[in-house]
Amino acid sequence: MNKRIIKNVAIGKPKEYQWKDVKEHSAIGKISVAKAELRKSGFIDDDVANHEFHGGDDRAVCLYPIEHYALWEKEFGITLIPPAFGENITATGMLEKDVCIGDIYKIGEVVLQVTQGRVPCSTISKFNDIDPFLNRVYQTGLTGYFFRVLEDGSIFNGSEIKLYEKHPKEVSVLFANQTLFHDQKNKKAIERILEVTELAEVWKGKLKKLL
Repeated sequence: MNKRIIKNVAIGKPKEYQWKDVKEHSAIGKISVAKAELRKSGFIDDDVANHEFHGGDDRAVCLYPIEHYALWEKEFGITLIPPAFGENITATGMLEKDVCIGDIYKIGEVVLQVTQGRVPCSTISKFNDIDPFLNRVYQTGLTGYFFRVLEDGSIFNGSEIKLYEKHPKEVSVLFANQTLFHDQKNKKAIERILEVTELAEVWKGKLKKLL
């Protein structure tokens, strides 16, 4: 596994976008910074447009693995510059297949816990002007994921992300994504995910409904 290093930190408030014939309010266009202050509710000077589907204590920080950038650039023949997915943190060594729901990571004085995979939405396609982007992210489960903040503080670009505590259930973000997106009748898989009590409340609700 690659060393876990932050390659980009980004924050930003929602603003108006004109995508083809659609006008939309979104916070996907975040700005890269050298340092950002993090609290339990999220980064200072950062916000989301739709609080029903984004933000909140269980979704305070969004991370996207930088390794996927090369994959998408090759597939679509484009150049992507972080944070192309509206993520707060772009990092190495933090792939969905290796990171588990409930895992705890330490970045300097900040302590974060993985809560759920990111549910992709159409702004990914619109912002990057690639119509099939959303569908491909959804198909692959390479969505990135969210954290809750256990201990707040400052996050710096270039910092190392250290695994503080591995969750004993070892339910990877990719496994959870694939179950929720593509295997909703798999009772055993759903029950396995629900055994992780640290799972975000909104995902607990979705999976219990499927049962």
